[in-house]
Formats: sequence, structure tokens, C-alpha cells
Amino acid sequence: LDISKDANIRAKATVTDTSKEKADFHVISWSDTNLYAAIESVFALAPANLQYSTGEHMRNLLADPKSPASVRVNFDRPFATPPKVVVFFNYLDLAKGKNWRLKTNATAIDETGFTLNIETWSDTVLYAAQVGWVAYPEDITHIFSTSVSTRDLRPWDKPQATQSKAIEFGDVEFWKNPDVFVALNEIDIDSRFNLRVESYVDNVSQKGLTWHINSWADTVLYAA
Repeated sequence: LDISKDANIRAKATVTDTSKEKADFHVISWSDTNLYAAIESVFALAPANLQYSTGEHMRNLLADPKSPASVRVNFDRPFATPPKVVVFFNYLDLAKGKNWRLKTNATAIDETGFTLNIETWSDTVLYAAQVGWVAYPEDITHIFSTSVSTRDLRPWDKPQATQSKAIEFGDVEFWKNPDVFVALNEIDIDSRFNLRVESYVDNVSQKGLTWHINSWADTVLYAA
């Protein structure tokens, strides 16, 4: 993401015209927001793939100022055991002039659902945020998921532009180099400068990969 500091931070990722062969993917802003650049990562699932459960939830404080930070999400179909749950932002609307602090995670995961948290802190002004989520059986083979953070390498109050770390897939085995879906579940960025943050992976093998979380130019990235 690369967005000007001079207006509110507004960006959303959408998918339209989905068919068996293709889909149209968009990253857009609205009102007076200046979106310079954005990249959308896509995780595609066939409707018949019932091993996975997916959905999204919006916390919209413009429509409902009392919209709760935590909500219970129930699966359409229960799992045999508590599944793995991956959560990520696909819509942001934050006020300019206050640091942009936002995070999401899944807690209280059981066979029937989980608690989805969309939180901010300090003086950040959140207007709306939407989170997509994917749940899958914890014992499924040939899939690996985890959450990484700049805090794995440094404290939040010692910002730096680039950070990376090699990780291994542990007991999960792949028969070829896997495809990797990457998304953001937290930002903590100084609002005095443009919001610039990127996350990607390289050195992907059957055993592991290297993740990167970076900013550039004068952006101050406290955490992501």
C-alpha cells in the first residue's frame, strides 16, 4: 500500500465477475484519498471445496458508533476439531492526522466458530475496517499458515524500514514449492508521513521461506 497522508486512509480490495476461468480484482480508494499504488494477494477456492470455510466481517463505526471490536463468527458447517483460522484486512478507513494503528486476530476458536477482533488503540480514529477470514481443518496435510510480525525482530518503538526473517514449515511437507498467500493483519504507522508498507515472501522452498515487511522513503513503520 502507498497512500498519501493528506487525506483519510481509504482502500478496499474487491473481486467481481468471478467464473471458473477468471475473475476481476480491484484495489480502490474513494472521496479525496490519494492511492498511489496497491497490490492485492488472492487465495482462490472452488465452491465445492468444503474443507474450507470462508467469510468476512466489517466493523463500521460510521454506520454504528457502538459497533463492537469483537464479534462471534459461526461456521456454516462445524469442524470435527478446532480449525486453523487465518484473518486479514481487505478494507481500511482511518482518519488522517492520527497514527494509523489497527490489528485483527482470531481468538476462542472451537469447532463451531471463533471470536473475530478488529481493534485500534491510543488516539487512532477508525471509521471502518473489514476482515476476510479462512478456516481449515487443523489436521489437513500440505497446507501451512502462520502470523509473523516486525515485533518478531524488534520492539515497536525502534522503527526501521526493512525487516525479514527465514522461517520453516515444520512438520508440514510439500511435494513442490508451494504458492503463498500474504496479507496484512496489523499496521502501526506514523501519520506525519505517507502510509507506505509492503509484505512479501521469497526464497520459497518445500521446507520454508523468507518473509519481508518493509516501508520506504520517509514513512515511519512502528509495526506490521
